Amino acid sequence: MICTTIRNGEECVFMTKNGCSYKGGACNPIVEACTGCSRCKEYETGWYCTAAPDPALKWKNGDCNLATHVTMTVKEEKAKLNPIKASKRGGH
Repeated sequence: MICTTIRNGEECVFMTKNGCSYKGGACNPIVEACTGCSRCKEYETGWYCTAAPDPALKWKNGDCNLATHVTMTVKEEKAKLNPIKASKRGGH
């Protein structure tokens, strides 16, 4: 349904005939960690996430999985090399 609380005129999964069904009756504003994300949008009442109704919960246990400004870095660990096997290979 179309939101009538925070995101006026936009589609919202929490909107019902009786109003917003999300806890508290409305979406929560973004947190500081959301700054720079392309999913943040400014409305009349402030900045809100277009993907999550409560951005603070997305950042609670680490990085938000919907954040567009956070890049995942993969650590490459050098495999342990057995010195005995290495000597048999000729040091390669």
